[in-house]
Order: sequence, then structure tokens, then C-alpha cells
Amino acid sequence: MTRVLITGGNGFLGSHVAGLLAARGDVELVVAADVRDGAERDGIRLAHLDVTDAAGIAPVLREHRIDTVVHLAAIVNPGDDADLEYRVDVTGTANVLAACVATGVRRIVVSSSGAAYGYHADNPEWVDETQPLRGNDVFPYARHKRLVEEMLAAHRSTHPELEQVTFRIGTILGPDVHNQITALWDGRRILRVAGSDSPFVFAWVDDVAAAMVRAATDGPAGIYNVAGDGCLTVPEIAARLGKPLLTLPAWALSAALRVGRMLRLTPHGPEKVIFLRYRPVLANGLLKEEFGFTPSRTSEEAFEEYLATHPGTVRDT
Repeated sequence: MTRVLITGGNGFLGSHVAGLLAARGDVELVVAADVRDGAERDGIRLAHLDVTDAAGIAPVLREHRIDTVVHLAAIVNPGDDADLEYRVDVTGTANVLAACVATGVRRIVVSSSGAAYGYHADNPEWVDETQPLRGNDVFPYARHKRLVEEMLAAHRSTHPELEQVTFRIGTILGPDVHNQITALWDGRRILRVAGSDSPFVFAWVDDVAAAMVRAATDGPAGIYNVAGDGCLTVPEIAARLGKPLLTLPAWALSAALRVGRMLRLTPHGPEKVIFLRYRPVLANGLLKEEFGFTPSRTSEEAFEEYLATHPGTVRDT
């Protein structure tokens, strides 16, 4: 019987994972551990846990006799405090890994991101798990995910007794999602960089949570991209939203963002252009063939479900 602790267990994804785990007959205990308060739910125990507190993690693992950790604590929507983001994402993961080793945890499941591959002009059309992790130093989130994965790789050598499942996840959509990706769809026009269709791969939150549950229970160890089948280009998204494209050359958009940030009109700078042009498009073959999990929704179906739960996004005709 598995005893699972979820860091970030009261968050958007963590609450979904906790609920699914609590419903399984082969899971003895689910602990939703977070710095945020959470609501009491049947079958889920709450614990206060700050991953930046190195000394505070192992006692919680010992108290609940945890054998499996699902590590979701991270800052998903980067802001202006890069130091805090580093402490949570990178130092926090180091602290969790150390506590797992010290307390004899059997398995850790980690939510990484396709951002770990980086936003690069020479990314292949479809990025699989054999591609190098290059991140981007100009994007703290991408850099942090690369650093975390380097740390995980080192632990696979030094602590092979701690099994790892690492998920490099595409853009997660769900009924409560609002982030820098979905913000691109809220305006009157949809921004496109000239010469780039910048495809998106999407994963519906229930699919990501179900994959996490398999990883925490009976799934194989390994590294897997997580995304629905297929992708949607920016023109396809604009057409579905009923909104016109605003197509700008890369140099013009870079200049506009540089001026906008100087005038404090936007927090985004010219580095945002490569984020818009060169998103890694995740192939999910390994997830289906080796991990044994096929998302129930394609990228297009996940996008349609997002629109159904955010009716104001589509332009009225």
C-alpha cells in the first residue's frame, strides 16, 4: 500500500492528483503538503510544508511514513522575483531530494516542463526525450527546469535506490487556468511572429493528473514528455477564436517590447520573441509506448474543452 506526499498539494494540479490518489484502493495515505492552506477532503491529510526549508521536509516524511513523493511545488507563472523562483524551483527540489534520500523514500515523481528543452531556432519539428536539455538563461523558468533535471540526473547515479519519474509537460489547460499562454488569446487579435506558426501542444489537467497517479503507483520509472496528440498552430488557434492575426516581423516585435519595457508599459522584453517563435513541440510516443499512458484528449480536444470552460475567449459572431 503506497503512502504518498504531494508537494504543492493544494495547488491547481496538486489538488487534482490528490483527489485521484485518494480514490484508489492501493493507496493507503495521501498527504497534500503545501505552504498554502487547503480545504479538508475525504481521504486526504493536510500538512504545512515549505520546500525552501531544508530542515522541515524530512520530519514530515518520517511522521507520515511516506514512501512516494509527487513533487509539484514550483512557481508556474514567473514574476519579478527571480531569486524566489530559484529558491522554490531549484533549491526546493534539492531539499526534497535530500529529504527523500535521508528518509528512505522509494520513488519521486517530478513535474518538469518542455521548457527544459529550451526555445531554440534549431529545435526539431517534434521534440522527443532524446533531445538535449538546453533551457534558456534569459528565461528563469526554462533555466530552472534544466538545472532541476541536471540535479535529477546526478541523483540517478549517486542514489539509484530512489526511483524517479520525470514528466516534461506541455501547456496544461483546465477550467481554472489563467497564465501567460492563455493571456495570448484574450485580446482582440492574436499575435504571430512572421515566418513562424509556433505550434502549441496541450494537455488537459485531468490527463496530467492521471499520468501522475500512474507514476506514483504502478507506472515504470523514466523520463517522459506529457502532451496530447497533435498540435495547433497560431493561425489555427486564431481561426478557432474568430480573431484576426496580428503578424509582426521578429525585429519589429523585439523593438516594440524593448521600448515598452523601458517605459514600464509591459514586463516583457525582446527575449519574449524567441518564446513566441521557437516553442518545443513535444512528441508523446514514449509516454504511450513505454509508460503505458495515452492522454484521453488530443491537443485540439484539450483546447476545445478550455474554450468551453472559458466562453468569453471566443469572439462573438
